[in-house]
Amino acid sequence: METINTTLLIIGGGPGGYVAGIRAGQLGVPTVLVEGASPGGTCLNIGCIPSKALIHAAEEFCKARSYAAETSPLGISSAEPRIDLERTVAWKDGIVKKLTGGVGALLKKNGVKLVNGWATILDGKTVEVRPEGSEEATVRIRCEHMLLASGSTSVELPFMPFGERVISSTEALSPGEIPQRLVVVGAGYIGLELGTAYRKLGSQVTVVEAADRILPAYDADLVKPVATALARLGVEVRLATSVQGLDEEGRVRVRDASGVEALLEADRVLVAVGRKPRTTGWGLENLMLDMNGRAVKVDDQCRTSMRNVWAIGDLTGEPMLAHRAMAQGEMVAEIISGKRRHFAPAAIPAVCFTDPEIVVVGMSPLDADKAGIEIITASFPFSANGRAMTIESTDGFVRVVARKSDHRIVGWQAVGGAVSELAAGFTQSIELGAQLEDIGGTIHAHPTLGEAVQEAALRALGHALHI
Repeated sequence: METINTTLLIIGGGPGGYVAGIRAGQLGVPTVLVEGASPGGTCLNIGCIPSKALIHAAEEFCKARSYAAETSPLGISSAEPRIDLERTVAWKDGIVKKLTGGVGALLKKNGVKLVNGWATILDGKTVEVRPEGSEEATVRIRCEHMLLASGSTSVELPFMPFGERVISSTEALSPGEIPQRLVVVGAGYIGLELGTAYRKLGSQVTVVEAADRILPAYDADLVKPVATALARLGVEVRLATSVQGLDEEGRVRVRDASGVEALLEADRVLVAVGRKPRTTGWGLENLMLDMNGRAVKVDDQCRTSMRNVWAIGDLTGEPMLAHRAMAQGEMVAEIISGKRRHFAPAAIPAVCFTDPEIVVVGMSPLDADKAGIEIITASFPFSANGRAMTIESTDGFVRVVARKSDHRIVGWQAVGGAVSELAAGFTQSIELGAQLEDIGGTIHAHPTLGEAVQEAALRALGHALHI
């Protein structure tokens, strides 16, 4: 068995792991990264990137179909469109392949040794790695620092295990065909993103959610435009309804809040009820680390309870966001190289790529109220924004939340077409400690969606210009 000695060993090549590897390499830290699949992890291979590609393809197909109906207010008409699903999936896979190849090249450029295989932890300094399809380990790696970046997995319902009919988001992103009837279990962001895409591709979609509204983790005001859009698309939503399992004919048994049961016809059932840290199957228990529920417990430097063992990303719990994992990975690499760092972001943006999109950064009015902060808050609707009108996306708004005492901004929320692109500006304003006057006094380009950001700040100050 080959033995490798290194300063830093990273288990998992997702966004957190590969960024940690690249930064460690840049800083001259001898680094080995172990990844069983392709670099990029869930996000790049079977999550964020391919899902956004499929969402885009579905949106383009839906637009083309609307033109064929000769109802477009733009005056565009066309013949009935068709979609070659094999080519669509190949296009999506091409994007993923290009990006994973890029990650591999960056690791190599910065001197990081990539070991393909599945790691098993023996102790806090040693792992063994077996190649895909092999029962025997072929490489032993000893290290000074071990960084755990194993990510997360889809939550499986015990009474509806994944198989040919019941699928997770992984299978939903590489469809061989578009099912005529799709039942989506869970109205969180994954379920609604993919459910909307499948509806635009032609499926009859029914979403089943145990809570009394969709996107239960989001502000109710932000969710309303999304609910309206789902109804307009013809997506059936069953709220306060629990899934009981499948009957003998493969229909989905559901029960509403009053106890009434029903059967839903389904060619495929997409279970999207959340994700959980990947903590089993690779010897993590051998370290006997302190845990925080199902997640590994870490401090503000991502140190675990064992010296020189670090953990980042989804393995450490919520928020399970790729950009959080990246920031943590970069920080850990810098600490190991001798720099002084702590993970204390003022805000972490969260984006829901539904139609319309939702962005949340920092505190909502309800969060501020719970924290006992007296606030000023104001919204500006996209119905009064020229750019939103020109791209046919006037549903939604931008909302700012600021402390009443000094006008310092503590939160932003937005819902609307393409508002994901506002996330960086929202986060920067909070990170830099901006006040309402800073945003209101900054010249924003016209015509852009960003003008709604300035107008929201001006409205909070009592002198919005265009409403």
